[in-house]
Amino acid sequence: MWKFSLGSLLLLISAGSVLMNCQSSTSSSDKSKDPTIADGEKLAQQYCGSCHLPVLPEALDKETWSKRVLPAMAPKLGLEVWQKTHYYRPANAAITLEEWTKLVAYYQELAPEKPNKPAQSVKPVNDWSIFNLIKPAEARSQIATTTLVAFDSVSHTIYSSDETGAGLYRWNSSLQSTLVRKLPSPAVQATFTRNASGMPQTVLTCIGTMQAVDRPVGEVIAFDANKPKGQLTTLAQQLPRPVQSVPGDFNKDGLMDWIVCGFGHNTGGLYWLKQRPDHTFDNVVIKAVPGATQVIPGDFNKDGWLDFMALFAHADEGIWLFTNDQKGGFSERNILRFPPVYGSTSFQLIDFDKDGQLDILYTCGDNSDYSRILKPFHGLYLFLNQGNYQYKQRFFYTINGCSKAVAADFDLDGDLDVATIAFFGDLKNNPAETFIYFEQQKPLQFLPHTVPIQEYGRWICMDARDWDQDGDVDIVLGNYAQGFLNEVGLKPSWNSYLPLIVLDNQSKR
Repeated sequence: MWKFSLGSLLLLISAGSVLMNCQSSTSSSDKSKDPTIADGEKLAQQYCGSCHLPVLPEALDKETWSKRVLPAMAPKLGLEVWQKTHYYRPANAAITLEEWTKLVAYYQELAPEKPNKPAQSVKPVNDWSIFNLIKPAEARSQIATTTLVAFDSVSHTIYSSDETGAGLYRWNSSLQSTLVRKLPSPAVQATFTRNASGMPQTVLTCIGTMQAVDRPVGEVIAFDANKPKGQLTTLAQQLPRPVQSVPGDFNKDGLMDWIVCGFGHNTGGLYWLKQRPDHTFDNVVIKAVPGATQVIPGDFNKDGWLDFMALFAHADEGIWLFTNDQKGGFSERNILRFPPVYGSTSFQLIDFDKDGQLDILYTCGDNSDYSRILKPFHGLYLFLNQGNYQYKQRFFYTINGCSKAVAADFDLDGDLDVATIAFFGDLKNNPAETFIYFEQQKPLQFLPHTVPIQEYGRWICMDARDWDQDGDVDIVLGNYAQGFLNEVGLKPSWNSYLPLIVLDNQSKR
């Protein structure tokens, strides 16, 4: 039950009055010159810019700002929210109510009435291009909630996991599945490696819960790939929604360590599982912030010690380089930074322009937060390496809700192509964008193909390898059929029962 003093109510009324006065005194063509708007911009830089890149008003529409984003941001500055439009300031709030009112006016006045729409420079071609569809037999006993797909090209198998039963499944070359074992929670990432004895080992990152909540019940587990029913080894537990675990000997002691991305929700972190001589692990916190999404290891400064780059996708979004200090720690340096409405989802380091330097292929499109509208800046980006850790954007293609990209020479013509999935795509008006194959025809010029597979599922995960060992790169897509829908009343038009499909590359045939 809300309780306000007379002074609190006067402050609430004052907030509304300042905003109304600002609206009535400003013309649409001259809003940015209004003193209140100018003050609001400075306050946005001051308060919002202290945590992340400030977001320009035109990034979102008026309704999204006023009813969703700003009410969610106010508590972070110590304000209390009443009915999403009224704000109460406790004595210890970081911002005054007068300042907050000006900040709200800045966004409310300069934001567009409706979300901006992108204009694509290259229209996609709707065809199968180089791919052929392979799908398993359909069983209507269970809705598909696939959370992992991973090729094991050596054994011609595919591994998958799901949310419903939290099981690990193995699929043979005929796409017939076998339950390998039950898991403590859904697996979202798999690594096929070897243990300390040199035996094949499967390491799974189990998220704990798919829901955006602060429940640190995720685990990193391992088992002998030749004895899937055997003993399960827990590398770490009580992790905040871990989404990736990457191996590497980061302290050069001859033992394999792991870097774990604990995405979390309001809390999370980036963790170093440091292996002891007895093959247990110490959990060392590298960075205690939510949103750690992906890690790529490498000796980036050529000093003989393993470093890594990491993508963060919550609040202060971007890519950071963590350089090994050779003393049991890392120093960090920002490489790319993005506003918090981007919803960063993946990156890949790969040499696109063949200059011997690794470029950055980046996607953004996580759209399950406060601003669940289609955004023209979501999509596929390519940043070319300029040297000295400087990167320049050279390519962008709008894809609503883009969630992953994989670059490879899919058509075997000597250059890199790209495959993308979009879990939060425009499912109502443009479901074909949920999978796009970008064929590179000239240097950094791509022809997008919307391969017609949208009727078979809604793709949340993807892997790309030479599954059938015929010399070209195939693709497997995992179907998370229901839930996380932003369009009110939208009913799935895709198959809700196929856990996965394979796009068999025909380039070598």
